Amino acid sequence: MIQVKVFDYEHEKDLEQDMNGFLKELDEKKIVDIKYHVAALPEDDEEQIYCFSAMVIYKK
Repeated sequence: MIQVKVFDYEHEKDLEQDMNGFLKELDEKKIVDIKYHVAALPEDDEEQIYCFSAMVIYKK
């Protein structure tokens, strides 16, 4: 059975830490693919909000 796990954070280090924890518990042979995406959204006060997300597709 194919499963997915989605991660979404405002900081790339948080994404990295959570994904590494998940992948550490997963048999490497069960990983099908990993998708990664970054979005930057402008704020009213000229700052940007970043969204770092990833999806791990794996076999259960």
